[in-house]
Amino acid sequence: MKWDAWGDPALAKELSADIKGLLAAALGVTGDATPGPAADEVLLHPSRITADDLKALAAAVGETNVSAADADRLPRAGGKSTPDLLRRRSRAPQDAPDAVVLPGDEQEIAAVLALCAERRIAVVPFGGGTSVVGGLDPERGGLTAVISLDLRRLDRLHDLDETSGEAVLGAGLTGPAAEALLAERGYELGHYPQSFRYATLGGFAATRSSGQDSAGHGRFDEMVRGLRVVTPAGVLDLGRAPASAAGPDLRELFLGSEGTLGVITAVRLRVHPLPAVKAYEAWSLPDFATGSAALRAVEQAGTGPTVIRLSDEAETMVNLAMTEQIGGAPAVTGCLAVTVFEGTAEQVATRHRLTRDTLLAAGATSLGEAPARAWEHGRFNAPYLRDSLLSAGALCETLETAASWSRLPRLRTAVTEALTAALPGALVLCHVSHVYPTGASLYFTVVAALGEDPLARWAAAKRAAGDTIVTAGGTITHHHAVGADHRPWMSDEIGELGVRILRAVKAELDPAGILNPGKLIP
Repeated sequence: MKWDAWGDPALAKELSADIKGLLAAALGVTGDATPGPAADEVLLHPSRITADDLKALAAAVGETNVSAADADRLPRAGGKSTPDLLRRRSRAPQDAPDAVVLPGDEQEIAAVLALCAERRIAVVPFGGGTSVVGGLDPERGGLTAVISLDLRRLDRLHDLDETSGEAVLGAGLTGPAAEALLAERGYELGHYPQSFRYATLGGFAATRSSGQDSAGHGRFDEMVRGLRVVTPAGVLDLGRAPASAAGPDLRELFLGSEGTLGVITAVRLRVHPLPAVKAYEAWSLPDFATGSAALRAVEQAGTGPTVIRLSDEAETMVNLAMTEQIGGAPAVTGCLAVTVFEGTAEQVATRHRLTRDTLLAAGATSLGEAPARAWEHGRFNAPYLRDSLLSAGALCETLETAASWSRLPRLRTAVTEALTAALPGALVLCHVSHVYPTGASLYFTVVAALGEDPLARWAAAKRAAGDTIVTAGGTITHHHAVGADHRPWMSDEIGELGVRILRAVKAELDPAGILNPGKLIP
């Protein structure tokens, strides 16, 4: 990925004159933001790694797999949140890991962890670099230095058990690489978060990722049947059977652990045959309350769409204004909902009919296929729009939560009010991206003028939104993970006793405290 923006530079898009006009009218954004430095102009704080440390690391993983060069440090200096990208634009010296290490197997990882524990060097596991919650910040945590442990070399399909429907894959595989390996054998994982093109399987596991097909295939943690983890205290191989009563499930310690307890090296995952048929249908709902009730009816009836999502009135309006892909589809008023179905022809026909009947009974109006196909065509491209808005002088950031259906309306209203109070004049959009029988997620997008100090402005808005989420009974994060950004609310989420439990596990597995300091655990 580009070091100071999302993804492939070739896919970046300029904002149209109409959109720039809309930004000027709605937000007072009238000019381009001050451009940041080129990569070769960035000033990084000098590396604190010693020559002796580099020599020892090279002995563990090979000389070509260790670097303290600024050109290698810079792309691993953090994640891809708007604050991350704003910091990349600074011409002041920036933080970065002191070195980058690329191990090739578990033995090399174990050797690196032992060496770093002995020499008091922090270790930040690195997959695709897509964190938006400060999960990759190169914090030393009081230690002498910090390395980025890049896992890209763990990129193999180790095993495919077609009888059981399970595959063992390396944690360094990106989403597209994993799907390509499985597709060669006629199988699919079916996990498609917005970060799909760049994020890795290890990252999906370590952050409890949710994909856009979660209605049909479940969250990533539901797909995990087993995993291997290298910790400073030893190696764990977890998950012996489809289900077990052998005490607490230790896999759950590492699903969502964000590299603070160990390094996930391989995951055994539930896979399924490539779908023979796909069907699409989009819907218009008169308002968000009606739309949410319709999605609840579908999920609680178990009609089986692979994808079901709902945009509120503001997001529906903005999406239509910003895309030219709808073509001749009927004009959308109110809220846009999207449904997609996969499977055999018979499965798709049955699921489509049952879902369609439920949505019609709930007050939805069919818009045909076109808007749903348009959504799928562009579903991984929203971060490029965020970058374009940033370059035009507009702050664009996201946050997400989840709650029970009964709490969802109040939660949406409260978070929207908190954001607009913190950022007067801001445009706040919301959609339901993941549904469960008992509740759903809410995903907010905020667009506002950058202002004089955008980092401080967003920090205040994020703080207000986080406090409101806790008060209104939502979770502080549904699928973006905790990282450094959500860590202040972890005590509210799990209680002081829960925090002590995590600290105790951390002390047992990582007694020197080298793994990803400053993340997850208060």
